[in-house]
Amino acid sequence: MTTEPTNPTGTIQPATPYALLKAAPVPDRTAPNRRTTPDHTFEMRFTSTPRGARLARRLAAVRLDVWGIPYGTAPHDAIVLILGELTANAVQHGHVPGRDFHLRLHAALDGRTVRVEVTDTRTERHPHCPVIPEGATDAEETGRGLLLVSHLATRWDWHPRPDGPGKTVWAECLVPSRVQW
Repeated sequence: MTTEPTNPTGTIQPATPYALLKAAPVPDRTAPNRRTTPDHTFEMRFTSTPRGARLARRLAAVRLDVWGIPYGTAPHDAIVLILGELTANAVQHGHVPGRDFHLRLHAALDGRTVRVEVTDTRTERHPHCPVIPEGATDAEETGRGLLLVSHLATRWDWHPRPDGPGKTVWAECLVPSRVQW
């Protein structure tokens, strides 16, 4: 006996992630004396492909907007650009076949610092302090990602991945105006 699918194309429309992100934190009713604060951390694994990097950038942009760093502001644009460069580098230089990259975006509760961490599984390639290569022209479109990160971020660095092969490249940005959670 065969069953006919209700949808002939076999596709299912996913729930709108933006609506899910807007949900208010659930207060802790068991501890009335404790003040609950929302968790401002977004973590997810993405396929190590240009499509995965693009999806990571888009989801992070939505999350920043929900956290009170709105679209079109300088901090939002800088953080999304940094995140885009780090995820593109993870795909291009940190790709290991069959392995994903991990993104972690965290905003401090005081609303002044946002940290972007991108972890890949490639051990032998490490980021170097960015410099403009000799003979580089303004028309070249590659080779300046970490240079952009170093100018836009308050600080950045990398460290070996503690729980397996690979590395984590991170950057922190100061948000000039205090965001109220």
